[in-house]
Amino acid sequence: MPFVPVPQGQWAAAPLANAAPVAAPVSLAIPVIGVQTPLTRLGLTADGDLQVPASTSVAGWYTSSPRPGQTGAAVIAGHVDSRTGPAVFFRLRLLRTGELVYVRRADGSLAVFRISAVREYAKSQFPTEAVYGPVPDSELRLITCGGTFDQATGHYLSNVIVSATLDPGGAA
Repeated sequence: MPFVPVPQGQWAAAPLANAAPVAAPVSLAIPVIGVQTPLTRLGLTADGDLQVPASTSVAGWYTSSPRPGQTGAAVIAGHVDSRTGPAVFFRLRLLRTGELVYVRRADGSLAVFRISAVREYAKSQFPTEAVYGPVPDSELRLITCGGTFDQATGHYLSNVIVSATLDPGGAA
């Protein structure tokens, strides 16, 4: 696993009611699992599903979700693997409660999130409301595939979902 340094910079403060929008996210770092990636922009497919990044080596921010640091749950997705090997979120399932996730924004600010849960859900039981629904504070959802790989369909049967909340200044 490559060494990923902890990003430096002032941590974002907790969002205020009616606060101006924060800058768009441009990169993601999760040093404890060796993730350092630029962020692409994701929308929805024609079927209404969340797009996945075109490349397995980068993660993407769902642009219809809040920006990381705004009130609400920002959503970032990435692949777990590919035909050629591990992808950007290969080790996502190894994260633990309390570990930190860093999102760099276009204005240079840093939104730091502390993991509150790592869960796996069957795709047939995807917790849509828990991932995309309203929340009263600034949260982050990291999503990738997981569980058993179905050779017949070429897809994983589950999703790994990491939930985190903005940490406006705790010790790293």
